[in-house]
Amino acid sequence: MEALSAHVALAAVAFLAATILPGSSEVFLAALLIQRPEDFATLFVAATMGNTAGAALNWAFGRWLTRFSGRRWFPVSAPWIERASGWFGKYGTWLLLFSWVPIVGDPLTVAAGLLRVRFAPFLLLVALGKAARYAAVIGGVEAVRSWL
Repeated sequence: MEALSAHVALAAVAFLAATILPGSSEVFLAALLIQRPEDFATLFVAATMGNTAGAALNWAFGRWLTRFSGRRWFPVSAPWIERASGWFGKYGTWLLLFSWVPIVGDPLTVAAGLLRVRFAPFLLLVALGKAARYAAVIGGVEAVRSWL
């Protein structure tokens, strides 16, 4: 796979993995690192940017959904919103550093939109959390490579 195609594909996979669609960008990143170890820095940026953009889409979806709260078909229950509000009330927006965690991270970013978390702090904290996760993946691949 040529360099540009690899980076665009990684960003797309990372973007989709950050939405409510199932997916794992870590495996794809690891595979690309094995093929293209010299591109680790740009692959890191592509994965982080794509995954952060997907989380931003979740936030926008949450913001958009707020206009429909209270309707019977609304996809999020009132108790769930209260629970999410409690989490944000207790831990603050720092909770968004854990948006990378499987299963809970994607709903967390939607909840941030529903709860009207300001976009700039949202984006910064989500990007930091996701960057830390991809740095750990890259470090793990490099550790395995050094053992072989």
